[in-house]
Amino acid sequence: MDQTAEEKMVRERIRKRVNEVSSVSQSLLSPVQDHINFTLQKAYFKCAYECFDRSRTHAEISRCAESCSVPITNAQNYFDNEMSVFQERLNRSLVVCQDKFEAAKHQKSRTEAVDGLEQCVNQTVDVEAVKTLPNLVERMKKALSITDLSPP
Repeated sequence: MDQTAEEKMVRERIRKRVNEVSSVSQSLLSPVQDHINFTLQKAYFKCAYECFDRSRTHAEISRCAESCSVPITNAQNYFDNEMSVFQERLNRSLVVCQDKFEAAKHQKSRTEAVDGLEQCVNQTVDVEAVKTLPNLVERMKKALSITDLSPP
């Protein structure tokens, strides 16, 4: 098999592994997102509805509705921050794999370098991504006080 064909096959397997992380993360994080998008949204709208009272001024209604949005805003910001840190860590690890590959191309055979890249990516996906996701989800559930993840 020619080297570029082999490299293309390996890059395709690597792309599939990275997509696997995305799929696993979406699956594991879906209940957390549902909690934010449904449970907290529902609570926000109920709270905001109660703010509309003819005895209140427009400014009071606005302040009341704004205060109702704090829990969902905080939860979404927390979620986004945690996911950003996770993604950044994964990206850094993949860059390290690419750097190792570039260095190996000059020191080893092309096949050995490509194999090393694939091994590095597999290690990154398995250890630094897929295995850390359940812990990340548990940490989020605890931080967001999610006890029951049955559908809203």
